Amino acid sequence: MRVAIVLFEGFTVLDAVGPYQVFSGVPGVEVVLVGASAGPVLDHVGSARMVAEASFEQVGRADVVVVPGGPGQVHHMDGGPVREWVRAVDATSTWTTSVCTGSLILAAAGLLRGRAATTHWLAVDQLGAWGASVSPERVVFDGKYVSAAGVSAGIDMALALAGRLWGPVMAQTVQLAIEYDPRPPFGAGSPHSAPAEVVEFLRERSDRVLRPR
Repeated sequence: MRVAIVLFEGFTVLDAVGPYQVFSGVPGVEVVLVGASAGPVLDHVGSARMVAEASFEQVGRADVVVVPGGPGQVHHMDGGPVREWVRAVDATSTWTTSVCTGSLILAAAGLLRGRAATTHWLAVDQLGAWGASVSPERVVFDGKYVSAAGVSAGIDMALALAGRLWGPVMAQTVQLAIEYDPRPPFGAGSPHSAPAEVVEFLRERSDRVLRPR
C-alpha cells in the first residue's frame, strides 16, 4: 500500500510528520513524500525543510493521499500543480485525507462540496465558503474523505484511519510504539476549552496562522 504525503512551500511540519510517523510504523506500507519537484521543501516558519523524494509527475497514484495544511496553502487554492495533482490522484485513491487547512485545498479542488469536513478552527468560515459542511469534530469521515482539525489532530486522523485499514490491534500497536498518550499541561487545546483571552489573542493574530509570512 502506498501513502503519499504532499509537501508544498509554507506547509506546517507537524501536519505532515504526524501522519508520516503513524503510517510509516505499519509493516508493508510505502510512504512517499511528494512535491511539485523532488528536493527540499521549506516549511511555513522558514527554518525547517522536508525532502520530497518524488515529483507529482512521478507519483500518478496512491492508495492514501495526505494533504497537510499551513499558511502556504493559500497559494494552491486557485489552481496550480498542487491542487491539480490532488484532484487527479483522488480519482483513483482509496482514501483522500487532510490535516488542518489542507482541507481547504481539497475543498478548492471540488472534492468536499456537500461533504462533512473539518479544519483549523480559525479557518472554518473559509471551509464552509467552499461548499463543505463544517463539522466541529476533531476527525471527520465522509465517504473516502477524512479530515483532521488543526495540526496535532493529524496524528488522531492517521491512527483512526489505520484502525479502519488494518484493524484496531495494528493501530493500537503503532500508538503504543510512538507512545501517543497526550496529557497536555493546559486545557487550552481548543477554542471551547481555552480561556477567552487566549482565544481572542490568537484570533486577532489569525493572519500569522493562516497566511504566509
